[in-house]
This record gives sequence, C-alpha cells and structure tokens, in this order.
Amino acid sequence: MNRSSVIVAAVGLALLGAIIPIAAMLYFSRVLAIENEHQQLALIAQRIISRADISFADATLALRQINAFTEIPCSPAHIARMREITASTRAVEEIGYFENGLMKCTSWGVTEGEVREEAPNFTIADGIGVTVDVHPLVAERTPMMALHLGAYNVLIDPVRFVDVIVDPDIKLAIATDKGMLLARLNNPDPTLITRIIAGHRTKGIEDGYLFAVSRARNWAAVAVEDQRQALDGLRQQQALLVPFGICMALLNIGGIVWFSRRRLSPLGELQIAVRRREFIVHYQPIVEIRTGRCVGAEALVRWRPPDGSLLSPDLFIPLAESSGLIKPITDQVITLVVADLGQLLATDRSMHIAINLCAEDVATGRVLPVIEKALRNTGIQPDQIWLEMTERGFIDIDAACTTLTRARELGYSAAIDDFGTGYSRLSYLESLPLDALKIDKSFIDTIDTDSATSSVTSHIIDMAKTLKLVIVAEGIESQYQADYLTKRGVEYGQGWLFARPIPAEEFVDYYQKTKTAA
Repeated sequence: MNRSSVIVAAVGLALLGAIIPIAAMLYFSRVLAIENEHQQLALIAQRIISRADISFADATLALRQINAFTEIPCSPAHIARMREITASTRAVEEIGYFENGLMKCTSWGVTEGEVREEAPNFTIADGIGVTVDVHPLVAERTPMMALHLGAYNVLIDPVRFVDVIVDPDIKLAIATDKGMLLARLNNPDPTLITRIIAGHRTKGIEDGYLFAVSRARNWAAVAVEDQRQALDGLRQQQALLVPFGICMALLNIGGIVWFSRRRLSPLGELQIAVRRREFIVHYQPIVEIRTGRCVGAEALVRWRPPDGSLLSPDLFIPLAESSGLIKPITDQVITLVVADLGQLLATDRSMHIAINLCAEDVATGRVLPVIEKALRNTGIQPDQIWLEMTERGFIDIDAACTTLTRARELGYSAAIDDFGTGYSRLSYLESLPLDALKIDKSFIDTIDTDSATSSVTSHIIDMAKTLKLVIVAEGIESQYQADYLTKRGVEYGQGWLFARPIPAEEFVDYYQKTKTAA
C-alpha cells in the first residue's frame, strides 16, 4: 500500500469513526430529549391535577359550611355568612342560594329578577353537581364553573385549575375524565385536547405536538408542546457538536442523560409526599424482657414513594424538622396508628402505642388536640398512648413542662426517648412530669464491653428507679444484654433480639402470638 492509499484509508477510518458515534448520538439524543420533555409535561399536568383537587376541595368545604347555616335564608345574617365564606375561600368567587330552582340571593345580596338554577352537566364522586359555562350576574366576566350541593352553588373561575407558571409555548388544559373541556391556558386546540384524552394514552405525539396526560378520580389534565419548538434547543447543540467530533458528542450525551434524570429537589419531593400521604407506619414491638410478652409498640414512620421503595426516617426526618413538614407527618402517623391498630387497642386495654413528637410539638403542645380528635369515638383510652420526646424537645424546659403536664392531665403517658444523647440533666428529669425513660441503644451496646461509657447504663437505671420511672431499654440485640437488664430490674425492652420494626398486620400477629405464649 503506497503512501497515498494509507492516507486515504486513515482519513476514511477517521471519518467513519467520527460519523458513526455522532450519528448514534444524534438519534439517541433526540429520543432522550423527547422523553425528557414528556417527563416535564407530565410533571406540569400533575401539578394541574393537584391544583384542581385543591380548588374543588376548598369549594366543597365552602358548600358544606354554608349548608350548615340554619337561620333565615337571604336574611342579612345569611348573606353576610355567604360573603364571609366567599372571602375566606380562595377558589370561590360567589355563593348562591336557590329555592324551587330560582336564585333568591347570593354573597353579593338579594337577587333581583328571575334567575333559574342551571342543571349540572355531571356529578363527581363526592355527590357534587358541576355545571360548566355559567355566566355570573355581577359584572361581565368570563364563564364560570358552578358546583351544586343542596340549595346552594358556588362559582369557580376555571382558570384557577391551570394557573401555573409555564413557558408560553406549553399549552395546558383540564377536562373531565369523559373529555368535557373545563379550562385552558395558552390556547390549545380543543379538538386536539379532546382527541388526546379519548386516546387513553399518558404521553406521545399527536399532530406534531408532544403531550402528557395526568388523570385523577374526576379529571384529566393535558400539557402539550409543539414538537419543533421542543427540539430547537437540541438542534442548536447538535450543530455545535459536529465540528468537535466524538468527544463533544459524548459530552453532549452525558449532559442529556444528566438532564433527563434530573428530579425535584428533596424538599419538593417531601412536600408532594406529605400532600399525597405517602407515609406508612411500622411498629417496633416493646416486650416484657423476662417473659418475651409484647406489651405495646413504638410507631415508626416510613416513606413509601410511588415506586414502592421504603425510605427510613434518617433520610427525611431531619429535612422534615427543618422545613416544618414534620407536623403534618406526625398528624398522618397519628391517623395511621388509629386506622392500623384501633380495633386491637380498643379490645385490649393492656396494650399501648408510643408516638414520637418533634421538638416544636413538645414546646407548643399543638399535637394534643390532634391526638384527642383522632381517639374520639374509637374506644382507645388516652393511657394507651405514650408520647415520646427526645431530649431536643426539652431545650425550653418551661414550655416542655407545660405540654407534659397538660398531656398527663388528658390521660396520656409521657416518656423521654434516647435518654443520655442530648441535653438532659438530672435536675431536668426531677422537674419534668414523666412516666417512662427509654435508655438509648448506644448505652445498651456498651453492656459487657470495655467502653468508657459502659458503666453509664447502670447509673441511668438507678436514676430512673429513684425517680420511679418505667424503664424501657432500646436496641437489645443479644440475650446477654437482655439478661443483664433483667437482673438490674429493667422490665421492658425493644430491639432486634425480639423483633424488627414490622408492618401493622405482622405486628398484630406477633402481639397475639407472644401474648398466647406467655
């Protein structure tokens, strides 16, 4: 092979080596770009569903509130009440009152002339009638949506359902699950929206538009974007990649992969989890060490995202505490405990459940009415609920003392959790109205070791006995530890020696088996 042939072959191989990966990158980058756009559109569509649910929930609450009014219809007090509810409900523009199908008054005042109530176009699952394209009497406005319940209706501006911040090139719509269009943003083609909803697909391309659909119980939200507009940015990147060869192509692919995998911030995901109630409770059995009989459990929250995975508290509780989301999470845990174990607690008064409180709840006592409401009419006695507080909750000792005193007055038991790892001093324990002390696992781990803190465990036990507190040892993992604790008069413990935290059904089986065995 002469010099010219070698040069030609080398150039040909070089070109082939550059063209093949670049061509592959161009194809896959387009696929990834479309998938990424679909994910973004799906996220926006889900936000529309969430807004619709919130708006309808607010409007439904307003309807139920005004339906509870018992004074003279259309009296000044009645109109004032309708006006008050309208002003305090963000989603509601107007409330109307009807008799025999005729409007008598609204939150604006007594109705003049004859105005008939329009029949609902459809009824949602909650029994609320919905009428689309209603024109209000006051001022000239765009058509409203009316929700009906009993003798009342409320008017909602449909634009609220799609009032989210998006690029002007993204078009939004929300419709009923049957395809009746309710509201639009950025003027999408109604025919296109109807066709997309009728197709029962969650994403795809229709008439040159990328689309994503999110569906809920009553609604279907659609986000669409012109395919050419969505790919313009990609084409600019591709035009820059060709002169730079394979290296730039690989960098671009890496950037696209990173971009497609980008997700919501951790705080955003946690906020969505709270709103969707994605939390469950596992139960760590508390047993009588000497007999192995289960006497109760500690309720431990777990986060179960839609993918079915299970996240432990260590991964989200610190963020929940710093952001204030720990309070609604605690409220959900209380609700779940009653739902999971309410029947067992009501029939077996010897069992108790421990619920962990955050520092703010200890300081303010906010959670006490929440628990009281959750236990109402369940048959569960207050003394079956232990309120566990870590030592971080006792930084403001006076506020903590007030909360604990009130809790015990209501019949709850108060326990200090993870004792020895925080701020507590003996003087604190003497002044706080406590019923139980839980020895932290870090001290139990030192039993039968040469650790510098190995002797602390016995001192904690003696101190708790002096204060006449019930003692629970956490993190028991060996029989030697259990025997050591039994010899020193510790009655109760929890840890993997007995059982790991388990779901409610497994805990009920465990509880009943240990009770029978004992």
